Amino acid sequence: MLVALLPPMVGNSIIIGANDWLLANIGSYVYFIGLDFSVLALLRFTADYCDISYVGTKWRVVVTTIIALDILQLLLNPITGHAFMLRLTMVDETVYYQLVPLAGQYVHRVVAYGIFFVSVFIFAFKTFRVSRIYVEKYLVIFLSMVFVGLWETFYIFSGTPIDRSMIGFGVFGLLVFYFALYFKPMRLLDRMLARIVSGMNAAVFFFDTSRKCIYGNDTARDLVNLGQGDEIPENVSESVAKAIGGWGGAYKEEWHAVRHVFRDSREYYLDVLVQQIYDERNRYLGAAVSVRDITAEEQKLQREQFLANHDVLTGLFNQRHLYERARLLIDENPETQYEVVGIDIKDFKIINDIFSKEFGDHVLCVLADAMRSETQPGTVYGRLTGDKFGFVAPKGMYTADHLNALLDLKLYGDDLSNYPIVVHIGMFEATDRTLPISVMFDRAFMAINSIKHDYNRRVARYDEAMRDDLIWNQTISSQLDKAIRERQIRPYLQPMVDADGNVEGAEVLVRWIHPDEGFLSPARFIPVFENNGMVAQLDEYMWRCACEILRDWADRGIDLFLSVNISPKDFYFIDVFGVIKGLVDEYAIDPAKLRLEITETVMMTDLENRLRIIENLRSEGFLVEMDDFGSGYSSLNMLKDIPVDVLKIDMMFLYKTKDQSKAQTILQTIINLSGQLGIPSVTEGVETAEQLDMLVNMGCSLFQGYYFAKPMPVSEFEERFRAA
Repeated sequence: MLVALLPPMVGNSIIIGANDWLLANIGSYVYFIGLDFSVLALLRFTADYCDISYVGTKWRVVVTTIIALDILQLLLNPITGHAFMLRLTMVDETVYYQLVPLAGQYVHRVVAYGIFFVSVFIFAFKTFRVSRIYVEKYLVIFLSMVFVGLWETFYIFSGTPIDRSMIGFGVFGLLVFYFALYFKPMRLLDRMLARIVSGMNAAVFFFDTSRKCIYGNDTARDLVNLGQGDEIPENVSESVAKAIGGWGGAYKEEWHAVRHVFRDSREYYLDVLVQQIYDERNRYLGAAVSVRDITAEEQKLQREQFLANHDVLTGLFNQRHLYERARLLIDENPETQYEVVGIDIKDFKIINDIFSKEFGDHVLCVLADAMRSETQPGTVYGRLTGDKFGFVAPKGMYTADHLNALLDLKLYGDDLSNYPIVVHIGMFEATDRTLPISVMFDRAFMAINSIKHDYNRRVARYDEAMRDDLIWNQTISSQLDKAIRERQIRPYLQPMVDADGNVEGAEVLVRWIHPDEGFLSPARFIPVFENNGMVAQLDEYMWRCACEILRDWADRGIDLFLSVNISPKDFYFIDVFGVIKGLVDEYAIDPAKLRLEITETVMMTDLENRLRIIENLRSEGFLVEMDDFGSGYSSLNMLKDIPVDVLKIDMMFLYKTKDQSKAQTILQTIINLSGQLGIPSVTEGVETAEQLDMLVNMGCSLFQGYYFAKPMPVSEFEERFRAA
């Protein structure tokens, strides 16, 4: 808008100073057209300054069109002569060309004055409608516009030969420049700042150079127990110091602190800020003190920190924070030897199933309370995961007996029956302090794994043999796929013979010819796979090997059967019926030639479902053998419920008793029982001729054991069979 004021001022100056008709005409056109641009810019400025929508509206299009038409009709004046003409006049003996308005000039005045008065009206409206503290912002420009308008009107209607209204334009421009860009209404600022400070949630005090309080907002008065109308006492600084727990830093120094104070039996956290105030010449004016109550924020932060570092159920450290605190404890006490202790509740899932999850949570809380009340200073403890807890303590602080007593929990279930909670404890001595804390606890729980099935031991210490076993288990498990693919794992056959030594069939046993370890005993890898479930993959492979052998034998006219083992874990990881039936169909062999050996442990869980699977297999023509009959505790009960075709009697129980006569009587009874039930029997574990003679006399007809042959490769078995 300031730029738009320049053309009419220049045109007016040209008119006043022109001494010939052409220059005066040029000045007039610059003046009138420049005035059109000025009022157009004035309207845009007015809308922006008064926060009125204008740009992008239809009104801007209308106003711009009117201005354009007015400029056009002025530019046509040299041709039509309809707008104005200039008349030579002598003023104080000086030549001056005075304007003679015609119709077009009156149109121009209507357009310019019309837009000008719209702007004046907008400023008048804003001046009388805004809050009093904002009146100054609009009133000065409104009055200056009225002044310029009156000045210009005076020249139009007074007949004064020389128009000096450009002075008014200049004054107006200067006022707009100052008020629009630089003016700051101090009264407005004072009131706004006072209102803001008064309504702040923080207590704000202003002290002068003599430490006298000259202002305190409403919150500040509440802090020092002053009413809203009370005079602020001179010694209020003492009350402030008491309320915030002391000044902390020197009064004439800037400082910031969070204070923890107690007032009226309540706990508060206060954020205190002391600021020093100086004028523009760096002269000291006083101090401003703000006190903000951050109790809710601090308590929320403490709750969040607690939840981030503690287990929600038990209130103990969670795993992450326990590891951090344990690391700190060990690092800050280099002269102290520490032990890492892992705690695991035995069969916790069964406890949840029998009693309820709520009771299980109660068990965890009782264990946590026992740790909280019994652990001594210098230890850190927490809940790791699920039913696993742990702590780190100086070596020798807790003996095995002490830990047993500490965690000897007896709780009541839902039926109020006294239920003993068995807790296993593993201990690891942190001789290598650089080990990650997680690894230390892993080794403590590794010790627990070594006694999980030992009901007589509850505490175990870690040794390197456990670590070696773990590494071996992981190594051998990772190699199973490759071993099967490369046929490192092979079927070995142990013959089953009749009393005359004739081979009737064989049991398929797994052997591993390892490229680095050589011949691996089954005891080195089968228990590993039993524990991790990979035995299902191994068994499926051995079933396939047995089917390949039977297919080959059938093609070559060899009429023998093979027995394969089914592990209890197989039922969890594979479809036993579907896989075995699919293999027999794939190799097109007689199902009766592939005998399936199960033990009583197979039927210990999910009896109904597994009975259904076994009956389905028998209906397809498979023969089911009960292996190790007589070695378990429920063999007779299983024999009653499970439909089997062959009993495999274990001779080992004869070697585990001092009363051989009683053992032989039991063995005779089992053989007689199998005959009475019409179930053929196979006695395994035969190692001497005397044992064979005894079994023949007892009525047993099929035998297996080292007396006849050890397990051997398929090729060796076939050579002996052909030789026989």
